[in-house]
Amino acid sequence: MMDLHIPVLQTERLILRGPEAHDFEAIATFFADKDRSWGFGGPLDRNEAWRWFASLIGHWVLNGYGFWMVETHDNQPIGFVGIWGPEGWPEPELGWVMYEGSEGKGYAREAAEEVRRYAYDVLGFDTLSSNIFPGNTRSVALAERLGAHYERSYENVTHGTEMVYRHPGPKQLAGVSA
Repeated sequence: MMDLHIPVLQTERLILRGPEAHDFEAIATFFADKDRSWGFGGPLDRNEAWRWFASLIGHWVLNGYGFWMVETHDNQPIGFVGIWGPEGWPEPELGWVMYEGSEGKGYAREAAEEVRRYAYDVLGFDTLSSNIFPGNTRSVALAERLGAHYERSYENVTHGTEMVYRHPGPKQLAGVSA
């Protein structure tokens, strides 16, 4: 088996780690639920979810970044958060998904802040965006809590119209004038 050397990130309550084979069941369950997965391109059948999961791992190989699996310190899987930038997208984006029962606890924000810190401090990114489907009010609210603002809409090559929310850059987060 290939060792991808995906860094483990930790916050006060969370562990963000690379994907492992046992993570697939939670991914398949998420994508099978049309009410939960529509804002992430779902629903997907099990075969399509497997292909998405495999592409998640390939994304790390090709780009050196991707989605981390997020779990609590007691090893409860709660979602995935990371940086996604497939072919045809205008730029890498900061994205998040929380599994059923994990929303409303601040986990997505905590994980997204840690991923954004990593993108700026380790990967050297100077900006990030989040692409959000119109009508996904929970993701818009989270983006705004993270300090992001609506910038524009665009036609995503696979998902159709999405709204781009621009995150503050490292200088803005540090309180330095850009």
